[in-house]
Amino acid sequence: MVGVSEKQITRRSATARSIVVLPQAVLEQFHDGDINTKKGSVFQTAIIAGIMAAKKTGELIPLCHPLGLENCQITIEFNQEQEVVIDCTATITAKTGVEMEALTGVSIAALTVYDMCKAMSHDIVIKETRLIEKTGGKHDFSRK
Repeated sequence: MVGVSEKQITRRSATARSIVVLPQAVLEQFHDGDINTKKGSVFQTAIIAGIMAAKKTGELIPLCHPLGLENCQITIEFNQEQEVVIDCTATITAKTGVEMEALTGVSIAALTVYDMCKAMSHDIVIKETRLIEKTGGKHDFSRK
């Protein structure tokens, strides 16, 4: 684990994104802002799963500091290519960043979409997961 005792406490934020490509058979089930399956609401469940995962990042990734997140927000929408775009933004005021929390949250949200839709098709692709932006600490970063 990296020592952070000498670092400054600052407000830190990170946003990560995953893109999930759903085949037509699954897209046809999209109604009223969500996909409903026998397991329930896909997007609502993915949001809850992602937030839960972000909160447990320190337990899941070796040498990652356990953090008490101050906020974690997950959004799910379609882009122009009809791909599912999942964003996770985590924030904290602390001595260490929250990139791993945002990446973990968005990854588990994407995996939850896969899990809940796989009965309709196994042609689901989690196309990419990456950091979009981080602020606080020594250096800010942005792909925007």
